[in-house]
Amino acid sequence: MDISNLSKEERAELLHALKKQEKEDSINRREAYETLRHQFAFDVESRLMPVVNNVAGFREWLESESGAFRNVMRDYGQLRRGEEQASFSVVDGNFKLEVKSNKVKSFDERADMAAERLINYLKDYVGRTDKGVDDPMYQLAMTLLERNKQGDLDYKSISKLYELESRFDEEYAAIMQLFKESNVVYKTAVNYYFYKRDENGVWRRVEPSFCRL
Repeated sequence: MDISNLSKEERAELLHALKKQEKEDSINRREAYETLRHQFAFDVESRLMPVVNNVAGFREWLESESGAFRNVMRDYGQLRRGEEQASFSVVDGNFKLEVKSNKVKSFDERADMAAERLINYLKDYVGRTDKGVDDPMYQLAMTLLERNKQGDLDYKSISKLYELESRFDEEYAAIMQLFKESNVVYKTAVNYYFYKRDENGVWRRVEPSFCRL
């Protein structure tokens, strides 16, 4: 189109039409993108959740079945009598299952009291600093107070809080002492490991992890 012969009004009208078309194209592209984004996320979630539920179901089934088989092994004399042996292994052809248990350090109810006191302490602390909640010491301490999906405090994270005692006052030290007093060893963590023997007779671990595939 030769616009040199168009009047001023016609050029303005053409420019308006082009801008309108550009806006409509932009809206259409955005709507198309958002539609594709929704469909993609929906497809991923639809495939993900059954996998997550299957793995959770497998874990629950394995805990029950391995516990029952442990009792069979004990009755058969394959496990030590007179004490609780939770770890064992089973080999069948080219497949091996290892069940390993270990005592893990955790806390009793005093840790909840200490955590509440520490949170209140940190709130007062940021109120006295120029950086407020952006203070790195505050952010670090709050991160270390995060709980796992079972709602428990992490022993290793709390231990790192002890290293910060020199940065704070006696109240902080008293809170750390309460954490230390609440530290007990009473939880048993059980992990399951799977192996397949390769063509060379070497055991290779089979890990039902998305990141390991």
